[in-house]
Parts: sequence; structure tokens; C-alpha cells
Amino acid sequence: MPGFTPPPVPVDLVIPVLNEELRIGRTLTALAAHVAAGGLPVRLIVVDNGSVDATVSVVERHCRGMDIEVISCRQRGKGAAVRAGVLHSRAPRVGFCDADLSTPLSTFATALSLLDDGYQAVIASRRVAGASYQVRQPIVRRAGSQAFSLVAGSLVGPIRDTQCGFKLFDGELARPVFADLQLHGFAFDVELLARLRRRGVEVAEVAVAWTDDADSTFSPVRDGYEAFRDLRQIRRALRHV
Repeated sequence: MPGFTPPPVPVDLVIPVLNEELRIGRTLTALAAHVAAGGLPVRLIVVDNGSVDATVSVVERHCRGMDIEVISCRQRGKGAAVRAGVLHSRAPRVGFCDADLSTPLSTFATALSLLDDGYQAVIASRRVAGASYQVRQPIVRRAGSQAFSLVAGSLVGPIRDTQCGFKLFDGELARPVFADLQLHGFAFDVELLARLRRRGVEVAEVAVAWTDDADSTFSPVRDGYEAFRDLRQIRRALRHV
């Protein structure tokens, strides 16, 4: 029908990617099977953050029979890519997950249930009761993560784990909050949660059995330094909020 715009699917799930040709196919296949089994229509928004390998080609091959949209984000950084995907979303609920699926897919159904119960923001957590690491992190990364959490605590309050790579939100809440984000790197989660705290939003943390990916693009030295630097920037950005 001319002029007819179909209603949005219930959930948009954003996946930021950068040179993920070796694993994004497995991730999309697993997500498609999980979504089909749950019977809930979900659109995947894959945000290419400047890949120079065959990532986009692999994603496009998986578009047949799946509701997947690929968009580009020229501003480098995980935060920038996730922000672009969320602002591109239209669904009543929107979230994001990492391309490596370190967070179990079962977390998705749990998060949706909590949104049904009235929460507006649900995040996966490796540091609440019942959570575990399936593969133990290297000691340098564990130490850096603990130090980062201590510093971030003054910004996000009682939230135990800001950086776990799965979060799901009420779409009408998420889009204006993401529009205000200023950070582009790995620490964007802290700014996001700090802004939600300023709005008085109660965030639910879901315990997960998390698997550390040996092929992760996160560098404890390079990205860790930038993340601590970004915490100072967050304080400045929120000073007058």
C-alpha cells in the first residue's frame, strides 16, 4: 500500500564490528537460531566501524532469510558504533551485544522478561551473585578491570559491572540518552550508565557465565589507559547535567 510504513519489530539488537570476518558468521547464525527458537522478531543492526577485511561481505551473505541491516560508522570506537546503531533503531526495545557472544544468549530472554516487569534498563554482569567466568581472565586484565570499576563507581553508583558487553533498554529512553553521549571508546558504557543514573533510572544487573575471548580487540594497556582518561572526560561532561 502506498505510504504504508510497517510497524517496527519488537527489538533492535546492535552489533558493532571491526574486522570480524572470522567470527561474525558464527555469531549471526547462533543469534538467528536463538531468536527463531524464542519466536520473537528481532532485527539485527550490524554497525561496521571501518573494517578492512571481508566482515561486511560475510554479514551480507547472512542477510538472506534474516532481518539484518548493515550500516556504517566512520567515527572509530566501540562507543561511536553502538551509538550510531541505537540512534538508527526504531524498535520499542533496543540493545547491543559484542560480536564474540561472550555473554550467553540465554541472557537475552532474561533481560526481556525484566523489561516486561517494568525495568527500563537491563545489563549483563560478571560481578553479581551467581555470575562466573567460564575462562579465567589474565591477571593483568583482572587487575585493571577491578581498578577501573573502583574509579567508575563514583559515577555509576551501585552498579557492579559497567563493561560487560550486553545491555538492553526501553527504546524511548535509550535513544535520547545515546544522543547525548560524548565518548567514542570502550568507556562509553560508564557515561551511558552515569547518564541513566542522573535520570533516576533503576538498572537491573543480570548474572552471566561469561567467556573471555582470546581474540578480543581490547588491549589492556592501550585501551585501558584511554578508558581511565575517559573517566575524567565523563566527569567534565556530566558536571552541569
